[in-house]
Amino acid sequence: MPKGSMTLIDEARAESLYGAMGPGVEVSGGSAANTAAGVASFGARAGFVGLVRQDGLGTVFAHDIRAAGVAYATPAAGEGPATARCLILVTPDGERTMNTYLGAAQNLTPAQIDDAVVASAGITYLEGYLWDPPAAKQAFLKAAEIAHGAGRQVALSLSDA
Repeated sequence: MPKGSMTLIDEARAESLYGAMGPGVEVSGGSAANTAAGVASFGARAGFVGLVRQDGLGTVFAHDIRAAGVAYATPAAGEGPATARCLILVTPDGERTMNTYLGAAQNLTPAQIDDAVVASAGITYLEGYLWDPPAAKQAFLKAAEIAHGAGRQVALSLSDA
């Protein structure tokens, strides 16, 4: 893995890297989730629509985002890919190398988009990493259509691969 890069990995690689890593710090996050938590920390109303699996990381994520003051009501998936994770390796010089497994997040579907939640949001923020998976792309398009139909703004993050 090239130092300082971000690489999308599959579940097997995520498990292999995790097993090979030394002690680390586990923190819930993700670009869109971190943005929502930041908005909530300033006292504004924030919500998050995203898919996790009914697994350990999914349970912790759901708890942590709600504890940050973010509304989160998307039911966890009972089957399919594990909850997403990003394994970030930091070298002594402070350079970070990210290994990202999109997991369950990439299976977000249009049916999981709550029309009322999106229509009431001042800004609907869409995570660029989920633009490519077909189901998530359809969910994005639905959310953008709802937001625009309600006269709301839509923002799309720029993400690398």
